[in-house]
Amino acid sequence: MEYIYAALLLDSAGKEINEKNLMEVVKAAGIEPDEAQAKAVVASLKGVNIKEIIKNAQAAPVAAAQAPSAPQQQ
Repeated sequence: MEYIYAALLLDSAGKEINEKNLMEVVKAAGIEPDEAQAKAVVASLKGVNIKEIIKNAQAAPVAAAQAPSAPQQQ
């Protein structure tokens, strides 16, 4: 999960999401970086417009959860 957060931070800062940058952000957070995970995240985000996804997610309606009703007394 920390690599996704790192990717979001890099995107927000206008920085390139690449293995080196991801690992630097993760390391700055005090976590030992894992090169394989960084590679996997970079590969999965190739061609993805994070800002567009966030924008669309914010626009999507969310169904409100309905609290269960109390049992009816007879």
